[in-house]
Amino acid sequence: MRDLRTALAWVAEGTALCRKAIGGLDEAAYGKPSRLPGWTRKHVVAHLAGNAEAIANLVRWARTGEPTPMYASPEARAVGIQTGAALPGARLTAWFEESARVLADAMAGLTAEQWQAPVVTAQGRTVPASETPWMRGREVMVHAVDLGAGIEFADLPGEFLDALREDILAKRGRAGVPSVHGDPAEVTAYLAGRPYTGVTTADGDPADPLPPWL
Repeated sequence: MRDLRTALAWVAEGTALCRKAIGGLDEAAYGKPSRLPGWTRKHVVAHLAGNAEAIANLVRWARTGEPTPMYASPEARAVGIQTGAALPGARLTAWFEESARVLADAMAGLTAEQWQAPVVTAQGRTVPASETPWMRGREVMVHAVDLGAGIEFADLPGEFLDALREDILAKRGRAGVPSVHGDPAEVTAYLAGRPYTGVTTADGDPADPLPPWL
């Protein structure tokens, strides 16, 4: 089970994992492909920085009561990622760090009542603000792996992996996902549409890949 305190801890831990992955990259390594099709590592970090700013918009909405969308538009989101991916590595890292700090400070400032304020996600879902740490935690944990810089699903907390599997199954629809067996971290990678090993169906056959999620 995940609660607000646990989700906030996952945000901090996932941010630290991203920081560790990014910290070992020079300019050339930063520009190499990530594990996400068509994206370099710079694209992933630009997405993470923009996502922190977007979720901070929801936190501001919860604090002030003034509707503040995550992104101005899907097009603006895409442009922000492409623009960020063109930055020098040092500037991109600074953007990631600053956006993560601003978001953490904003979350730390919410009252118990404000955490219950309704906000609207980029997908149009109305959720309490207390859902935003889970939204951010998923991003930093999964994309720390997507950077392909030494972090794997097996390095993520077991309770987080449990919660992530449940979340993915709910969103994909349990009826549309075959029952599979394997190491919990590898099953999580499989469900997330990421590279995996040793995941099999109920009859022992290798599981067919799923499309990327998140």
